[in-house]
Amino acid sequence: MVRIGETVRRPVRPFTLTVQAYLAHLHQAGFSAAPQPLGIDQQGREVLSFVPGEVPREPLPAETSGEDVLIALARLIRRLHQAAQGWTPPADAIWGALPGADTVHVPPVDGEAELVSHRDYCPGNVVFCDGLPTALIDFDLAKPTTRVYDIANALYWWAPLLHPADRSPAFADADIPHRVNVFADAYGMTDRQRHDLVPLAIRMIRRFHLTSRAAADADPVFRGFWDNGVKVRLPRAATWLEQQAPAIISRLTAGR
Repeated sequence: MVRIGETVRRPVRPFTLTVQAYLAHLHQAGFSAAPQPLGIDQQGREVLSFVPGEVPREPLPAETSGEDVLIALARLIRRLHQAAQGWTPPADAIWGALPGADTVHVPPVDGEAELVSHRDYCPGNVVFCDGLPTALIDFDLAKPTTRVYDIANALYWWAPLLHPADRSPAFADADIPHRVNVFADAYGMTDRQRHDLVPLAIRMIRRFHLTSRAAADADPVFRGFWDNGVKVRLPRAATWLEQQAPAIISRLTAGR
């Protein structure tokens, strides 16, 4: 990937045209907080508009731990979902996946797809301006999904849904039930979505573990991630979330 002026150039992958069609729809629907697809250049590279701002790196700095960040991200994702609603992917759509994902023979956690969305809200994919999330980049793992899955993915990274030992220091003592509820209120989650969120998040994290292990077997970069902590962080997160589930669900559903 290389930046040239106000554009970013990347190699074309099998899913490039599908994602470009999706990004074009988002912009046509008024969602400008994502790269704009600009076709293919003379060297056969994908061309996207450059999204200005800053991308936080892990361990997440203290300034990203405020409730205002959660609220802004929840509203950003809600706007994305609203723009994506009703888009029909092309019949020949190809979707991206982690290396080795086709060897993981477990059912998806999504259920029946409601819309196409981002599905990968890791810090490197969330652009900040003036201290708040304002845009999303790297739609390589976008595909048909559900709102609750997308929300669970965002909360995994930003609540975060991790054992305290695996969080950035600024999040080590975070009140996770409260933070999840702040996000839910800002997004406008329904009662059904609130009830479904935590069980789905547990299944999602367990699937993360399986797909990460498959990716480690297929690609040396992912092998590095696996060996540097992913192999223990994910099962520890799932166990922790199972233990915390009653408190989180109680906070999400209080008075409903």
